[in-house]
Amino acid sequence: MAGLRSLIYMLLQAIITPPYALFALACFPLPPHRRYQVTYGWTRLMLFMLRTICGLRYEVLGRENIPVQPSIILSKHQSAWETLALQQIFPPQVWVLKKELLRIPFFGWGLAMTSPIAIDRSAGKAALEQIVEQGRERLQQNFWIVVFPEGTRIPPGKKGKYRIGGAWLAVHTGALAVPVAHNAGQFWGRNSFIKYPGTITLSIGKPIDPNGIEAGELMARVEAWIEAETTRISCSVNRPIK
Repeated sequence: MAGLRSLIYMLLQAIITPPYALFALACFPLPPHRRYQVTYGWTRLMLFMLRTICGLRYEVLGRENIPVQPSIILSKHQSAWETLALQQIFPPQVWVLKKELLRIPFFGWGLAMTSPIAIDRSAGKAALEQIVEQGRERLQQNFWIVVFPEGTRIPPGKKGKYRIGGAWLAVHTGALAVPVAHNAGQFWGRNSFIKYPGTITLSIGKPIDPNGIEAGELMARVEAWIEAETTRISCSVNRPIK
């Protein structure tokens, strides 16, 4: 049954996404926040379909830890799910991402309308400088910034190498760092077609003030909290980790 529901979801997504992406492109002249609301409409629709078709819901722990001012979200990366749900849980946001993603037909074109910070990871220090320059600009525009420190989706029960970019951005802009853990990979795994029904748990940690902290120390604190919290909330899921 999960396979059939996932197939219906995929087919509807394939039908809806191309025309919606073209509509989003037509909204390019609008201001950044108005463009974000247009693309967010697609996200809301996908989350609605996940809930009603696939039976995939979520709960949020620690909503009280969401700061008032625009901040840096440093999130665990296990699934495609969090790229959708973070938009519904937090205020308007942009992502730090690989510039190659913007070349994906329709999806990437729509993504480009959200004012992302698209970087070349092979650029080293130049990429960090680009993150800070564009990140400061986005924060001034009242956008939050989402960073996946592991860089790619990691299977449940495993840990990727945490990159320093998000912590570097927080330290050099003074924005609060907000750690986020979740267990989405146990329901919708990396490159998995099947989306299992159930309730994903997403947990928001207390924001960390970067003032007086080196980027490496900040990243270590974020990593320790995310990994410990991910383990804690994953243990409550009955289905085995794959």
